[in-house]
Amino acid sequence: MTDRIAAVAGAVTVAGMIATPLLPQRGRGRRILSSVVVSGMWATTTANAVRRWGGRRAGIAGASTVVATGAVERIGTHTGVPFGRYAYTNALRPQIAHVPVIVPLAWFGMGLPAREAAHAALGERSTAATRIALGSAAMTAWDLFLDPQMVGEGFWAWARRGVYRGIPLSNFAGWFVTGLAIMALFELALPVQDPDGRRRDVDGSADVRLVGQYGYMSVMQTLGFARFFRDPVVATVGGIGMLPLATAAAVQLRRRTA
Repeated sequence: MTDRIAAVAGAVTVAGMIATPLLPQRGRGRRILSSVVVSGMWATTTANAVRRWGGRRAGIAGASTVVATGAVERIGTHTGVPFGRYAYTNALRPQIAHVPVIVPLAWFGMGLPAREAAHAALGERSTAATRIALGSAAMTAWDLFLDPQMVGEGFWAWARRGVYRGIPLSNFAGWFVTGLAIMALFELALPVQDPDGRRRDVDGSADVRLVGQYGYMSVMQTLGFARFFRDPVVATVGGIGMLPLATAAAVQLRRRTA
């Protein structure tokens, strides 16, 4: 059942990403597709997490991530900590406490693939500390694509223009710090090895499907900005951030299965 859900949700995510640049910027269609893509990504990640770690662990990790990041986003919009001064518009609905619901879903939807990609890329050097650090960096790299796209759509705005497509560098520092906490949560809720020894599939290896999600996103975002959104700066910066790690993860997985 989880395989079927992951396949359907993944297909919806892919279709939404392909269709997005074909519609007018800041239009209703792109607003709808943004929610579709994030929801599909979250559902794919959740289904793959349930398949790997079981419903209880996956549920705890998913719910904790959504609640925690929702609180961080709420604090951020009121205090400017840890991302800098920004505010959500009314474009994305529904919202809870002025934070769009899909935002915390995105933290889990891409956070766990980032952790697994980091775990795979590290190979024999993978430890809790290295996974937390590199997983957070991998998650932050994704925001090199996400923030320019979402700001361009008018989903949120910064109080002061920053140096990277209008986004301040404090935003990425905030992503990294928040990512560290999320990756630490994953280490507790979704360990790379089953501490009880009751699930043979949780054997210390990275989850191939979750690694694939990260790799797919890195390629699609790079091609999307280079070809369809016509923004070579974001394509280059984001590609440099995501593609090397995705490639290293793929190489390590291939060596493991060879």
